[in-house]
Amino acid sequence: LHQEGARLVQQTHGVEVDYAALPLDDEKTYELIGRGDTLGVFQLESSGMRELLGNLRPDTFEDVIAVLALYRPGPLGTGMVDTFCRRKHGEEKTEYPHESVKPILEETYGVMVYQEQVMRIANVVGGFTMSDADNLRKAMGKKKKEVMDEYEQKFVDGAVAQEYDGKFARELFQTMAHFAGYGFNKSHSAAYALLTYRTAWLKAHYPVEFFACNLTVESGNSDKVKEFMDEIRRQDIPILPPDVNSSERRFSVEKTPHAETGEEGWAVRVGLGAIKGLGS
Repeated sequence: LHQEGARLVQQTHGVEVDYAALPLDDEKTYELIGRGDTLGVFQLESSGMRELLGNLRPDTFEDVIAVLALYRPGPLGTGMVDTFCRRKHGEEKTEYPHESVKPILEETYGVMVYQEQVMRIANVVGGFTMSDADNLRKAMGKKKKEVMDEYEQKFVDGAVAQEYDGKFARELFQTMAHFAGYGFNKSHSAAYALLTYRTAWLKAHYPVEFFACNLTVESGNSDKVKEFMDEIRRQDIPILPPDVNSSERRFSVEKTPHAETGEEGWAVRVGLGAIKGLGS
């Protein structure tokens, strides 16, 4: 999709798209994501996700990473997502279990979203090595009681050795164990978020090329083609029929006078490859 989008932008505007060089603070991209205008955007297409985007209104790359980690049955069902949204918009005070964990949880408004956060708290408060913290993460995921009890005692002892209150340490461990069941690894979410952001950027800045390359990629899926066609019409982008003199094999973009205003604008031209029974 990204490769085909870059090819079309180069072909129609003479602009070379370097996705690796895109700034991650593009206002137009976040406006598109925040209004849930994300049909065709990697990971953000479902109606539930689009509703969440409208509530959260992500405006930083960290928010995009978080929303991909949060949109899963566990976080949605436990109210983590609602807490995250309210705190982001200042409707609820952001609180931390202890000042020492504020740097770890600040990016997610005090909510334990990532497995890496649980590991880091084990390291900072419980005195775990990062290797032990990773073993704790695995144990929390498997929920083996005897192993968890052993780690809990180790965490409390390590915290007390660093002059934390023992009761506080035990409560914090229980909170970590609860959230660990729903935690997602940030490294995975961040990699997805980068692809999500680049796809959203393409749609925000070159919508006609974005739809054309989506149609090419999905040309074998008639349901998706119809969905994109309906969205293109809704956005008042002209769709030109297949033409033996003008069409490429793929969906393409070309200038055409608008049917009502007569002003020249960009339109999607149906590719010959989309015609059923006509091989490439």
